[in-house]
Amino acid sequence: MNESDEVWPTALPSCLHIERQGPIAVLILNRPAKRNALSDELVLGLQSFFSSIPSDVKGIVLHGAGDNFCAGLDLNELKDTGVAESFEKARIGQRLNDLVQFCKVPVIAVLHGAVIGGGLELAAAAHVRVAETNAYYALPEGTRGIFLGSGGSVRLPRLIGASTVIEMMLTGRVYGAEEGHHLLRLSHYLTEPGAGVAKALELAQKIAGNAPLANFAIIQAIPRISEQDPNGGLFTEMLMAGIAQGDEEAKLRLRDFLERKMDKVVRK
Repeated sequence: MNESDEVWPTALPSCLHIERQGPIAVLILNRPAKRNALSDELVLGLQSFFSSIPSDVKGIVLHGAGDNFCAGLDLNELKDTGVAESFEKARIGQRLNDLVQFCKVPVIAVLHGAVIGGGLELAAAAHVRVAETNAYYALPEGTRGIFLGSGGSVRLPRLIGASTVIEMMLTGRVYGAEEGHHLLRLSHYLTEPGAGVAKALELAQKIAGNAPLANFAIIQAIPRISEQDPNGGLFTEMLMAGIAQGDEEAKLRLRDFLERKMDKVVRK
């Protein structure tokens, strides 16, 4: 039994490593010699992880072992793939990133080194992205004769615009961390090399302190509302506001806030 087996209810492959930091699960892509490329084993292991999150986990920090976050699909497994097999790989990859985006708790990705192809698709599915200044982004699919297959053609245009995605895929252009942060807005936070995990854990602990139902509503509803027509979105918003505000913990938090505010007024 490895350490991951002791902190997670489901057995996972050695290409994944899990650590617990209180209510936060730290998930590490553990193929550093392959730049954490997404093998079939790794993708299926990630699916198993995101399908078996214990109730005491309030947030997830995702990062890569070694010098890279993820260099995309393992091309050694892709080179002899036929059309039917390609469909199946795409289906599995799309299911994984759906599990990440619609995870029951917030997912924070720490991006460093290569964030390429399928690695960028995985990062785009996370809710918060912390990039280190040594991160770099690319979508070299066009130069390799392949296409995005894990939901990136849906998520990435919404993040950085369809024109940028097309240009990146056609030319293989590489964007550095500064460009990715300031120009493309791929990351929400930018840190020095080696500081990303600490920043992500700080954010995860803060987010874990929110009302759980509010966190769930935010990560589940907003992506769906953004896809709806305005009237449908407003109706969904109304429903989610009622559900979140009707939660007993939310009521306690609001009363506590108002009482503390009143105490300050009285003291003045």
